[in-house]
Amino acid sequence: MPLPPDARHLLHERLSDTDAAMHVVIFGATGMIGQGVLRLCLQDAGVERVLVVGRRATGQRHARLDELVVPDVADLSAVESELGGLDACFFCLGVSAAGMSEERYSTQTYDLTLTVARTLARLNQQMTFIYVSGMGTDSSERGRSMWARVKGRTENALLRLPFRAAYMFRPAFILPQHGIRSRTPLYRAFYLLARPFYPVLRLFARNVVTTTDQISRAMLSVARDGYPRPILEARDFKAF
Repeated sequence: MPLPPDARHLLHERLSDTDAAMHVVIFGATGMIGQGVLRLCLQDAGVERVLVVGRRATGQRHARLDELVVPDVADLSAVESELGGLDACFFCLGVSAAGMSEERYSTQTYDLTLTVARTLARLNQQMTFIYVSGMGTDSSERGRSMWARVKGRTENALLRLPFRAAYMFRPAFILPQHGIRSRTPLYRAFYLLARPFYPVLRLFARNVVTTTDQISRAMLSVARDGYPRPILEARDFKAF
């Protein structure tokens, strides 16, 4: 029987070995947050293997990088043999809810995430699963905001799976760095227009604004060492 989430997090902290080489998998490595996490993992000598799974290749080459290009991320049956022996998953896939029905958004958010997570939990019970959610996610699953309810339902379901530990990251406004760009045209336009205001945002919205470096460092650190709480907000990222 799996441990309750709080107990799993305490166990994760006691058993964490910061000197052990990590094998990680990234979903959504071509997105803005995924690009940041991939960049940091390849720079970190403590990450021995980085596996990227997605519908398109990243275009990067590195001795520690392996990629699995699959036609449908929701169906990993053909590549299951490659998904064992992993210590952490960074799940950075996500879509905008704009213009979507709740049913369609649930399919592309809840159903997809849980399908992947259940496969990984079955193959890697010592895995730490890190899910990129969003500020304002509704853990009660009963709020008025459709996307927040679906994200909350997804988070709650992930926390019940038999991983070593699971953590929900809830960023708000993210400043891209090192040439990283969002693949969503609307987001790219927004970041371009907002760029002149970055210094002001960082000064007066410190608990809301984060950078791709900050959230990537926080994700890798939590995967390696754990965290006292299963849900991290934007203000928590600055501790890493």
